[in-house]
Amino acid sequence: MRKRALVVGLGIAGMSAAIGLRRAGWTPVIVERAPERRTGGYFVGLFPEGRQAAVDLGIADHLHTRNPQRAARANSWSVDRRGRRRPALGFLDQPGEPAAVLRGDIEAALWQNITGVEVRFGTTPVAITEGPAEVQVLLEKADTGAQYRESFDMVVGADGMRSSVRRIVFGPDEDYLTTWNAMICAFQLKEQVPSYEASDSVIIARAKRAVWVFGLADHAPTALLTYRTTDIQEQFSGSRVQRLRSVFSGMDDPVVRHVLDSLEEAPDHLFDSVHQVRMPRWSKGRVVLVGDAAWCMNLYSGMGATSSLRGGAALSAALLEHPDDLAAALDAWATGLRPFITKHQRTARLKQQMFVPSSRRAEALRSVLLGLVRRIRGRRPATEAVGPRTRALSGTSR
Repeated sequence: MRKRALVVGLGIAGMSAAIGLRRAGWTPVIVERAPERRTGGYFVGLFPEGRQAAVDLGIADHLHTRNPQRAARANSWSVDRRGRRRPALGFLDQPGEPAAVLRGDIEAALWQNITGVEVRFGTTPVAITEGPAEVQVLLEKADTGAQYRESFDMVVGADGMRSSVRRIVFGPDEDYLTTWNAMICAFQLKEQVPSYEASDSVIIARAKRAVWVFGLADHAPTALLTYRTTDIQEQFSGSRVQRLRSVFSGMDDPVVRHVLDSLEEAPDHLFDSVHQVRMPRWSKGRVVLVGDAAWCMNLYSGMGATSSLRGGAALSAALLEHPDDLAAALDAWATGLRPFITKHQRTARLKQQMFVPSSRRAEALRSVLLGLVRRIRGRRPATEAVGPRTRALSGTSR
């Protein structure tokens, strides 16, 4: 008899885990709090480990990437305090040559590969009780409030940074969320900033606040507003748009004005505080956490989607290696994955300075360092500079 697993969450981590479970011979059932599948989403960079995981999960052929063609000049521009634009290193110029996608592109590819998996929308777990050979889960329907119990051989919490599964089984959020004293707002623009090419990226990084526009090959850009604050709770009071207009007042630049005006017209956006999730263990008995629920590295790391895909692929491999010993499988999975997670959680602090400098001094140092790196890269032969990006995309574009 096939073992059954309850996967909580229909995002990248949840669908990756479901595909991995099915490949390992399990029968996954997905429950999702939302009434329907979300689409769209903000810019995501998919690094080599994520692209390999997409291959391992069998979704690479369905994954649409959106890297702009490299222009003779720059695709990325930095705007200084005098409003002057200069060629810059953008997010896609990082080591690893990340593939540009929208969050929804990855979820669409995953969705095509979970055909036949039972998905229950508007459903959440409210109690999880582990027995000697199974996990009893009390599930609740959002529309009626009706509750019912069901047994599974394993529960996978893939329900994000503020995971309900983690809260029920492992304890309150405060035990695991680290505070970064920063906020983010990400959303899609209807159109590019005036006077820029359609696929250009634009960066305005000032002390404690920054505006990023991520250009894409065949889609309107997405925007990121991020800023540092010592009063996180206050940021959630009142109108979000007015809050952001107040935070970015004084940055009187056409790019900033366009992004703020576009926010008012955006059908949806992500507005949240920045945290990391730090846990000594990602599993407890027959309950395991994956993705942001287990190790949220935050947006500054740029590794959220990559680690979620890798987590699902690695879970599949571990279960296949230890088909009759769940504890051994989960231990092997965590042992293999944790060094990668720990490395990128640590480097996220440095990357935060690249996204939003902590002071005027950090802003100046950032500018000098990135300018130096750009000049060094500019001296490479054209074949060396262009070749890796072409090779990186060849396996994931369509």
